[in-house]
Amino acid sequence: MMRTGFTTTALMIAIFLFAPIWPTVAEEPVIGGPCEGCELVFVGMPDELESEARIAPPDEPGEAMRIEGRVTSADGRPAPGIIVYAYHTDATGIYPRAATRHGRLRGWARTDDQGRYAFDTIRPGAYPGRSNPQHVHMHIVEPGHSTYWISSIEFEDDPLLEKRATRDSERQRGGSGLVTPTRHAGGGWLVQRDIILGLNVPGYGTGP
Repeated sequence: MMRTGFTTTALMIAIFLFAPIWPTVAEEPVIGGPCEGCELVFVGMPDELESEARIAPPDEPGEAMRIEGRVTSADGRPAPGIIVYAYHTDATGIYPRAATRHGRLRGWARTDDQGRYAFDTIRPGAYPGRSNPQHVHMHIVEPGHSTYWISSIEFEDDPLLEKRATRDSERQRGGSGLVTPTRHAGGGWLVQRDIILGLNVPGYGTGP
């Protein structure tokens, strides 16, 4: 006679033990062409999101930086309830070890009723020994519609920027990612990255 009770119990234990390392299934489809790690936007996402979030902890080494922006539809209307995801290197240009290859310096914000979002973090370093300029990776999740990457934030005062043949900011996905850093009252950097939903994203508007 088969010991079904034991088999079922063992199976449930195995699911409990290994479920945390199984990939999270995204509710929104990935659009816009190839995207390395697009599914990771859902891994570790908090249940509750605010319009202002922190990427780097307050004691993270590096220059403090605040990212502010406004998300709008193609016709310029504010887009509330949109999830903005961002991640970047530490001050030395390394993605600090974490559960995903995006590293531990990552965060999510949900736009307010005026489409505004903000992140407090540090200014990332460039990859060591490479010509890639400093940058902050950006993704969008439109709940019930889709998820896609947009042009990374790149800094106008970065000397490495002119050495790169093709910059993320030139692709204009979701609008330009090229920002002009300024100093805010607290002494850190302040940058503005506004986002236009679906702009220059292949396949946008063809989903559910």
